[in-house]
Amino acid sequence: MRPLCSYILSLAVLAVIVALPSVAAPQSSANADWGTFTPEGEEFSILMPKDATSEASKVPYHKMELNTRLYLSASPRGPVFAVLSLSGIKSNPAAYSEMERVNSYVDAFKNLFPSKVRGKEAVTRLTLIGKKVLNGHAGREYSMTIADLSGTVQVFATRKRFYAVVFLNTKKDETLQGRFLSSFLLPEKVIETPAVAPTVREGVNARPPQTAEKQEEGVPPVETKTAGKPSQGQPQTAEATNEASAEKKAEEPAGANTQPGQRAPVSGGVLNGKALNLPKPDYPADARNAHATGTVVVQVTVDEAGNVIAAHAVSGHPLLQQVSVNAAFQAKFSPTSLMGEPVKVTGVITFNFAQ
Repeated sequence: MRPLCSYILSLAVLAVIVALPSVAAPQSSANADWGTFTPEGEEFSILMPKDATSEASKVPYHKMELNTRLYLSASPRGPVFAVLSLSGIKSNPAAYSEMERVNSYVDAFKNLFPSKVRGKEAVTRLTLIGKKVLNGHAGREYSMTIADLSGTVQVFATRKRFYAVVFLNTKKDETLQGRFLSSFLLPEKVIETPAVAPTVREGVNARPPQTAEKQEEGVPPVETKTAGKPSQGQPQTAEATNEASAEKKAEEPAGANTQPGQRAPVSGGVLNGKALNLPKPDYPADARNAHATGTVVVQVTVDEAGNVIAAHAVSGHPLLQQVSVNAAFQAKFSPTSLMGEPVKVTGVITFNFAQ
């Protein structure tokens, strides 16, 4: 009799459980509805949540205009999945290297992206981890922190566009991060064969051909916030001429007067983004009273240990030059090696003053 009662009681309990309304557990981003995302007009494909939104705009950047497209899936408490697509700085090996082009895009990305997830006032930090290559396309990997979010950014440049693939979260989730970042795909890079220059007949006064791309571009990219050079045919202001001259100094091979037996310093271009520590210069009272503003460019030499051993201003308001030089001397960089041997580096540091 007792076993029968226990059996009946068990059936009753089971019936009550079945009758209770089911409560679904909250769905995490790891289990959300994902799909392969291949936007029209883009070169990439990626696996990301299907609730991703898209936003297109045009933004000014150093006298240029960049086309931006942001594909974003985010919640107030994270995680954040994003792909930022940029175009406007064309590939032009005759004028600048591919990594200089990537550096300029990275600078634009750092200015544009943080406000999309945490507002314009969010404190942002972007730290280089190392170089990356995806199907022949040059790229880099960074760690990124925006307010309470942290994670990884992978960037790649194709001939037409630049892509920043971003994963951020309020907590560490390597599985989710790896799933998202590893799904980003680009087509194999096509290596273009240089065209053979046409033969010029003797006696014909022919001018060397100039590619349309170089004529259209004419604006070498910069790694940090410095004004770009004006396009061909565009009148140059005094400020633009000074900054163009400074950039040229940074790009010229250094060490022409190096003593025999010494390795010439390596040209590093604009060095702001490579500094481990870059103090902000003081704003002198007389300069403030005179409403002195703008960009000061300081030419520097960094020794094998990463210390600035020489600095002088090459452009900028006279009242702001000395404090900029003083700040440049306090900068600290990672040591640079060439084929395993420590070397000096020359380049420029820029400081922006605004009231």
